[in-house]
Amino acid sequence: MRIGVLTGGGDCPGLNAVIRAAVRKGEEVYGHQLVGYRHGWRGVLDGDVVELTVDGTAGLIARGGTLLGTSRTNPLQRDDGVAAVQATLERDHVDALLVIGGEDTLGVADQLAGHGVASVGVPKTIDNDLSGTDVTFGFHTAVQIATDAVDRLHTTAESHDRVMIVEVMGRHAGWLALSAGLAGGAHVILVPEQPFDIDEVSERLRHRHARGARYSIVVAAEGAQPAGAALTVQDAGVDEFGHVRLGGIGAALGPALETRTGYETRVTILGHVLRGGTPSAFDRILATRFGLAAVDALHEQAVGTMVALHGTEIVRVPLADAVRTLKTVPASLLDDAAVFFG
Repeated sequence: MRIGVLTGGGDCPGLNAVIRAAVRKGEEVYGHQLVGYRHGWRGVLDGDVVELTVDGTAGLIARGGTLLGTSRTNPLQRDDGVAAVQATLERDHVDALLVIGGEDTLGVADQLAGHGVASVGVPKTIDNDLSGTDVTFGFHTAVQIATDAVDRLHTTAESHDRVMIVEVMGRHAGWLALSAGLAGGAHVILVPEQPFDIDEVSERLRHRHARGARYSIVVAAEGAQPAGAALTVQDAGVDEFGHVRLGGIGAALGPALETRTGYETRVTILGHVLRGGTPSAFDRILATRFGLAAVDALHEQAVGTMVALHGTEIVRVPLADAVRTLKTVPASLLDDAAVFFG
């Protein structure tokens, strides 16, 4: 079998570990050939292919980013996209694809199945918002990076008697903000699932400071929105999947809180720092297990599936089910976090 590998969407720690594991098992255990397409679906459209070998992927487990590069290209938005994908795979004699990505990248794979393009998916996103799996690789590393930042901001905020706002990634789901906020002892956590009242947040901070606190930490997901849209958030257009390129909630929230509370407020936007660097031990292991399991699924012709973590076991779930809905933070967890607010 000849297997094509691609990584799409935002990069995250652990992508190279998946590639390394898939190549090792595919080549040495099953005798398959593997090739990689550069820059996600764009590479498939353009026919930008590279051979993947055990020797060429050795030592990748600790390296962040992706050896193959990535993009947010959506071939289904192009008139000849499906035909171009089919032509490339036929030219390269690729029997099936191993697709590593989030809802958009895997959503394309699911739709292309109807056009005869066989694939198996691997769930990847630091947002942890992909249904069908308990956790996605890259998430734990991003949480640790964000937690480390919040820990550091506690000391500088206390030194200057400031309110510190920490903006993290999370367009539609607040798993990263919630986890880093809880682990870092944040005093307010704002997530996309629950629109916030700016006056209520201000009152919580005033109440905290009235009790003698000298500073406060607010962790906000980039997709957090005020009730009634009372704040203007920066909009940098949309990508090929129709998603607004978010950012700016921290910059908008900072002046609003300072005006309402009178407390000096500063904003730290972690942004792409959360995607960079080496993966944690947990993510290295999970990504490796995903890569091995994905090759098993391809070898057994279990196409149209996604490998997933359920408890401690790696299982296969229908790809269509995995991308049908986003996994968002349940209200019960938000209630737990609220115990520590203010």
